[in-house]
Amino acid sequence: MVNLATVAPVGKLPVGEMVELPGRGSTYVVDTGDTGASGPPLILLHAMACTGLLTWYPVLGDLAKRGRVVVFDQRWHGRGIRSARFSLDDCADDVVAVADELGIDKFVVVGYSLGSLVSQLAWKRHPDRVAGMVLCASTTTFRELPRERLILEGMSRAVGRLHLRPSRVSTDEITDPTGDRKWALGQFRQTSYGAISRATAEVGKFDSSQWIADVDVPTAVVVTARDKAVPPRRQHFIAQQIRNATAYEVDCGHASCVMAADEFRSGLLPACASVTSRVPR
Repeated sequence: MVNLATVAPVGKLPVGEMVELPGRGSTYVVDTGDTGASGPPLILLHAMACTGLLTWYPVLGDLAKRGRVVVFDQRWHGRGIRSARFSLDDCADDVVAVADELGIDKFVVVGYSLGSLVSQLAWKRHPDRVAGMVLCASTTTFRELPRERLILEGMSRAVGRLHLRPSRVSTDEITDPTGDRKWALGQFRQTSYGAISRATAEVGKFDSSQWIADVDVPTAVVVTARDKAVPPRRQHFIAQQIRNATAYEVDCGHASCVMAADEFRSGLLPACASVTSRVPR
C-alpha cells in the first residue's frame, strides 16, 4: 500500500471515540450500534501498518446494512493500545475486551492480513465468544519454507534487541481528512516504523497449521488471487482445512482493501453473508 495513487473515495467518515479497556489501555473504536438488521455483530480487524478505518472504510456502509459493525485500532497501530510489549495473543484478547466494553456477547470476526491472524487466535483463545470468522488475505504461517523461517527468526531476534515501542502521532494527521490520498497517508503515519517492525517480527512466529482444522464455527475465506505477500495457495489451504468453509476469490493483490476496493467488496460481502447466515440466532 505504498503507492496511494488510486485509493477508494473516502466520503463521509464515521465518528468513533477512545474507549478504555480495563487493565489494558485505550483504543479508538468506531461502532455503528444497533442498525435494526438481524445479523450478528461484526468486529473488523485491520491489516499491518494500517488503522481500523484505513483498512475498512470502503466497505463499512455496506456491512452496516447487514448488522452492527465495530472497527478499532489494534495495539501499537493508529490510536490503539500503547503497551510495553506487542503480542498477537494480547491482540486477540483485546478483541474480546472491546466486545465486553460494548456489551457484545458473541460476534463474527472479520480480519484482513494481520487481522486474520488475530481472528484465528481470538477463536482459539475465546471459542465461546467467536461465532464465526471471515479471513481475508490470510495464512496459517509465514514460516513454510526454510528460507522464510531463517529470515523471520533473524528479524525477530534483531527487533527484540531494539526494545522498540510505539510512538505518538499528531492529532492533525488524524482529524484532517482533506483529500482522499492525504487522508490515507495521514492514517499510515499514525503507526511508527518501530511498531511495524515489532508486529512483523511477531507475525513471523505465527503458526496455526497444527490447529486450524479444529475450527468449528462458520468460516469464509476471501482469497486475494494476485497477492505477492500471501501466496493464494496458502489462502486456499485455510479454506480446505476448515470444515464447510467457503472461499471467495478476488482478482487483486494484498492492498486490495483500499487500492481495489470494488473488486475486494465483490468477495467480502458474499463471504460475510455466508458466515452470518450460518451463525445460530
